[in-house]
Amino acid sequence: MENNDVKISKKKPIFPVTPALQKYLRTYQREAKLPIGYNDLMQFNEAFPLMDKFGKDSLWEGPIYAQDLIETLHDGLKEIYANLKASGNLRIVEHKYIDKIEYCTFGNTHPFRIRIVNRLNDVYDYFYIKKADASRIYGLEMEEILSPNQVNYLVDGNTLVEEHIAGIPGDVFTKGQLYTPEFNPTRIAKEFVKFNERCLIMLLGDMRAYNFVVQITPDFDDIQFRIRAIDFDQQFYEGNLKVYLPQFFKENLPYVKMSMEQLTEKTVLQYQQEERSSIVHRVRSERHRLTDLRDVSNKEELTTPENIALLKQSMSDYFKDTNYLRCKTMTDIIELNIKNIIRQVKL
Repeated sequence: MENNDVKISKKKPIFPVTPALQKYLRTYQREAKLPIGYNDLMQFNEAFPLMDKFGKDSLWEGPIYAQDLIETLHDGLKEIYANLKASGNLRIVEHKYIDKIEYCTFGNTHPFRIRIVNRLNDVYDYFYIKKADASRIYGLEMEEILSPNQVNYLVDGNTLVEEHIAGIPGDVFTKGQLYTPEFNPTRIAKEFVKFNERCLIMLLGDMRAYNFVVQITPDFDDIQFRIRAIDFDQQFYEGNLKVYLPQFFKENLPYVKMSMEQLTEKTVLQYQQEERSSIVHRVRSERHRLTDLRDVSNKEELTTPENIALLKQSMSDYFKDTNYLRCKTMTDIIELNIKNIIRQVKL
């Protein structure tokens, strides 16, 4: 695995949710009628910067709302949480209150982070409200279908609601826990190789360390690790092949070094093959949903012709497969990726 810095487009446009995508979301229970939307949360008068525990700017702000608006917002947010977690059953929020509303100007979808607390035991949870971006929605769907992870989200017009994905941010993990003596470094390296493979097949871009989390699960004889994407803004938009390979980001260099220290070329190939086999199994079990997603996304404009031309040429060179040159969309490229791994697994 080599590592070079990778440049990302400075500003990817937000792509609207089309009627065809809305129909797909409705079919798979991702659409909901919400009491308030993203634009309602934007009605704050001013905001103050929020610092992290080290006194540095966290890039999040605390919006200040008019007093007569707060109750409406809080009631609406609790109802949204009930929709997200319990199909709208309001009993789950009877003893909960909205503790914080935080706003981030960093990133494409300018999210609001909501903290909701159970007043009976002080247990809290987070969820996010963002601008609905078709790229991100396709990324969430690809994650649901092709990865081992489940994602929970809802869409209403220009509002996207996402469940919080728990875990240690990848950059924080490298600074404090990557070389913890109790952790088996081979297991971490194995997971990074699988994550790298998955991102390329799904064309999920910009997976630098702060855009994924590490989940740690104690097992009866060891500790298991899983790397999960938390940012799906760069789903099949970029034309640069390296954007879809986490190994090329300088922020991921500690993971690359660990993989080079712990794994041989033979074991890397073995773990890549394991991930491909898992993806094939998921494709077979979700083939109808994947076909519906392909049919919708293939007709949408989600990147530029220049990016498609650049990426299909790079994929052709990378895999030594001229079939990529016949692809007309980013969806075609992903479909060819999947067809190729199905053929490989059958061999």
